[in-house]
Amino acid sequence: MGTLLPDEKSENPNGLEHHHQKDIDAGALFVLKSKGSWMHCGYHLTTSIVAPALLSLPYALTFLGWTAGILCLVIGALVTFYSYNLISRVLEHHAQMGKRQLRFRDMARDILGPRWGRYFVGPIQFAVCYGAVVACTLLGGQCMKAIYLLSNPNGAMKLYEFVIIFGCLMLILAQIPSFHSLRHINLVSLVLCLAYSVGATAGSIYIGNSSKGPEKDYSLKGDTVNRLFGIFNAIAIIATTYGNGIIPEIQATLAPPVKGKMFKGLCICYVVVIVTFFSVSISGYWAFGNESEGLILSNFVDNGNPLVPKWFIYMTNIFTVAQLSAVGVVYLQPTNEVLEQTFGDPKSPEFSKRNVIPRVISRSLAITISTTIAAMLPFFGDINSLIGAFGFIPLDFILPMVFYNLTFKPSKRSPIFWLNVTIAMTFSALGAIAAVAAVRQIVLDAKNYQLFANV
Repeated sequence: MGTLLPDEKSENPNGLEHHHQKDIDAGALFVLKSKGSWMHCGYHLTTSIVAPALLSLPYALTFLGWTAGILCLVIGALVTFYSYNLISRVLEHHAQMGKRQLRFRDMARDILGPRWGRYFVGPIQFAVCYGAVVACTLLGGQCMKAIYLLSNPNGAMKLYEFVIIFGCLMLILAQIPSFHSLRHINLVSLVLCLAYSVGATAGSIYIGNSSKGPEKDYSLKGDTVNRLFGIFNAIAIIATTYGNGIIPEIQATLAPPVKGKMFKGLCICYVVVIVTFFSVSISGYWAFGNESEGLILSNFVDNGNPLVPKWFIYMTNIFTVAQLSAVGVVYLQPTNEVLEQTFGDPKSPEFSKRNVIPRVISRSLAITISTTIAAMLPFFGDINSLIGAFGFIPLDFILPMVFYNLTFKPSKRSPIFWLNVTIAMTFSALGAIAAVAAVRQIVLDAKNYQLFANV
């Protein structure tokens, strides 16, 4: 049965209130407060989806080419918008039945059975979200190092030092008590993602129109086998970029009644998605072709020589670092919720010593571990591709279809039933192949791996 907050009225059409005190836990009570508006929901969604990972989309296009690349971007946008709406409708349905579900594992428990929530969906979501925190910390350190080397080319500071500095920023932000408390930060994050996307697009167009840029070559590199695995790597990158993995937790921040609010939030989010994803992808791939780097901002510097004004690179990287901190703290929320549920006491006040002390210690420990992993494993991007294949694809492309069909039981003759089955089966196959491709890439890159490497 879904979790209800003690002051929350059920959205049962009969107007009955259901208080399930035994289901109340500190994670739901303190981290997933249901106080937000649909506008706040839009901010949370945008921060969780429109993240600096979009700066890797031109790189994904180098494996796909123009036609297949744009087609994959369009399919990714359509399927995820549809998928997230299905999750929202399932959540709204259960809320109307008096069982509002606040977490992904709550949905799996109620729809698929207790073991699915505890042993499959819960661990996968935790791995995806905590992996995103590690990835944000690493990418934040890399962007800070890029700024440092541009101002001091002979500087002696190592990558892991910048990762630790970024981790210290995350340590402070991690103490923000609830998901709802991030609404103002996530509004700023929305502005920042637009700002660095405009910077990446403008920089690519500027270089592409100048003589400084590389010769434009859009041919696919490598032999047949490498091209094939490259295609599935690109699909994993695009799926991860569109991925969210925390739709139920975001919808949990909405004040009841929730009906219709998530759709409005998704509309805000996907306007930003379309503007940023397509502008950065097309301009970056147009300017640099198959020379596009894993992070398009890296193409703005050639052998230490900036191809655009230095201030422009500083500005774009600073916007990126600032938004990475917001993205990292958003994806930390499922971890915070689990920690609060484990160590918090729902019967004590939120800011009592009984709850504040374990909260600060446990969250600080979580950030310390993620920062250590990011510093030790600067090749975490390869591992994150594997997490994306095993995590984002099931959570965002498969389970929503399954949840919808099991909840609403559409006729097997209806188009929506077969559309959902087709999407789930297609992305199950793609996820399995993408996981194999990610493992292969890890094996190929293993010879270059070195703990605390200064890359």
